[in-house]
Amino acid sequence: MTLAQLRALLAVVEHGGFTAAADRVGMSQPAVSRSVSALEAELGAPLLTRGRDGVSPTEAGEVVVRHAREVLRHFDLMRTEVTALAGEITGTLRLASLPTATGTLIASQLRLFRKRYPRVAVRLLEGSDHEVRDWLDQGVVDAGVVTLPAPGMRTVPLDTHEMVALVPADHRLATAETVTYEELSREPFIRSTGGCARVFNEVAATVGVRLGSAFEAREPAAVVEMVGAGLGVSILPTVGLPVDLSDVVTRPLSPRTVRELAVAISASAAPAARALLEQIAGG
Repeated sequence: MTLAQLRALLAVVEHGGFTAAADRVGMSQPAVSRSVSALEAELGAPLLTRGRDGVSPTEAGEVVVRHAREVLRHFDLMRTEVTALAGEITGTLRLASLPTATGTLIASQLRLFRKRYPRVAVRLLEGSDHEVRDWLDQGVVDAGVVTLPAPGMRTVPLDTHEMVALVPADHRLATAETVTYEELSREPFIRSTGGCARVFNEVAATVGVRLGSAFEAREPAAVVEMVGAGLGVSILPTVGLPVDLSDVVTRPLSPRTVRELAVAISASAAPAARALLEQIAGG
């Protein structure tokens, strides 16, 4: 069993196929296939299944993947911490972000980070708040953008911003000074699955209403388009809203709703992740 075999297996699982995995690890597709086959032969169990939707791990594969992530994380951590003792940050920064935060809040931080630490490779993943937390817990990423509160995680505040109601421009609520959760609960609701629902669901619960889910969309732009088409109303953070809202109007919420974002790292994060946290904390 070699580190190259473990990296090949993880790449196949994370990218859903041998071709994409080969591009990621810098190997030919046959070499990736041979690495996985050799690992299966050594362990005496099939690790992957091939289906119509791509490649996925078997039950044994899930076990191996979990341990492989830990093995490689500790190996990379050992190498980067030794290098850091000489005053140089190297290795890979695996960062997860929310779709609404990537372009508006994280891109500028990564530009500065790359200038400061040019020998660090950056891998960026996007997911919902729940996915980012899972990736942090499982060691898939070293750092991630999360919604506060985030108990049990070491965090540094990233941004605080308002959340607003989105209604069609010709809707009766478009001219309201503020829009209440009770008013929104009476309308078809378009739920964003990109990472902000937890914030407004908690507020809705405090005022005793439940927002429906007539439609769901992950990207803010898709939510805006659906509201503009008159399919319903929604709530989104002001950060990450598309510039062109066309047939959509945003109105302040009552009660006022705020989302606080932070960057979190695990207790055993590599020096690159700790360097990013220190950069953000320093402003």
